[in-house]
Amino acid sequence: MAVVGGGWAGCAAAVQLVRGGAQVTLYEAARTLGGRARRIEAAGRTLDNGQHIMLGAYDDTLRLMRRVGVEPRRAVLSVPLQMCYPPGGMRFVAPRLPAPLHLAVALLRARGLTGADKVAMARFSTTARWMGWRLDHDCTVAELLERYDQTPTLIRLMWRPLCLAALNTPPETASANVFLAVLRDSLGARRAASDMLLPRHDLSALFPDAAARWLAAHGATVHAGAKVDRIARNAGTWLVTAQGSAVGGALEQAFDQVVLATSAAAAATLLAGLDAALAARLDAFKPEPITTCYLQYGLAERLPQPFFALEDVPEEGRWGQFVFDRGQLEPGQAGLFAVIVSASGAAAALPQAELASAVAAQLAQAFGRPGLASPAWTKVVTEKRATYACMAGLDRPANVTGMPGLLLAGDYTAGEYPATLEMAVRSGIAAARAALPSCPRP
Repeated sequence: MAVVGGGWAGCAAAVQLVRGGAQVTLYEAARTLGGRARRIEAAGRTLDNGQHIMLGAYDDTLRLMRRVGVEPRRAVLSVPLQMCYPPGGMRFVAPRLPAPLHLAVALLRARGLTGADKVAMARFSTTARWMGWRLDHDCTVAELLERYDQTPTLIRLMWRPLCLAALNTPPETASANVFLAVLRDSLGARRAASDMLLPRHDLSALFPDAAARWLAAHGATVHAGAKVDRIARNAGTWLVTAQGSAVGGALEQAFDQVVLATSAAAAATLLAGLDAALAARLDAFKPEPITTCYLQYGLAERLPQPFFALEDVPEEGRWGQFVFDRGQLEPGQAGLFAVIVSASGAAAALPQAELASAVAAQLAQAFGRPGLASPAWTKVVTEKRATYACMAGLDRPANVTGMPGLLLAGDYTAGEYPATLEMAVRSGIAAARAALPSCPRP
């Protein structure tokens, strides 16, 4: 069986297929596994192509990490659910108490919110819980927040940044039902599910590298640096043609089944000659970029806590939405800050030096520390197809394509979650179980 794509979905599918008894060959075009959540090298530094936050609710991801030998307690830093701005700004932190008491206490103790803000948030959470965290008819997040009388302060400081972080889509077009699903499994779930998990290792080391080692140890073949440029049906089998040094230049192999675990755009290209209608559906996904601006300061430079939310005002040159102190996650990265810009099309269009300067100035102003305006080194990384625009009513395809032995896996397939690591892993597992109904659960 072939798995085309070595991102989180492809690695998850491959591990599950091997557990189900399949002989698996995994192809990945890049030399580093991880897809759109992987490590990169820049000026001698190991970075990520985008900073990520995981949730305690990511059950499938955490189980699969353990399966391949990664212990989450060591691999991530767990902090309580929070939305904290630089000192003097809003501060909302959920204490480690049983749910939903932890949220009630967090709301009572929140700073920077008026009584009206707190009542509006409590009313919204209670109503969402009562309706099962789902609307009968999807709408945009902006419409949802207006419908339930959320205050301008809450929208600006809580719901909009959460929507951008989770869906990488502005509230004006983002799906309310997908947003509610994220809130259900964080705000509305057990206390530990709402914890925010910050990776201590680069994203490839967090799961894909360990998955590759596990696969090799269990008899699978992993071709990193082998791009599949053609799949074709032939006499009841699937022919997979790959190019790259990992396969000696070119290689064509026959498989009984194929899990296509690439991005929607790459899948559309491979499917164009096989199912034009499905390829057109995948082509309709609008890519959304994420930009990460890395700023290196002196080794002693630290933030008061591992990460903060930032209030972005693009028209004023304030692009950053969250800042992470990487030195508090990995000691070898002391003084390195990562600033995230989700749905970053406008920011990514700026010259990199200009964007980095604007972000550094934003940090200096937000924290009242002029020295932050002058980092020693900067690196801007834009993942142009980091996710898709998770719009209201988006038509997401099932894992089963209708073509015998050909399945889809990826964060864009049908599911409640947006384009997150958990959605990618869930999709990979679902594709494996569709291919092998006897495949065990993670």
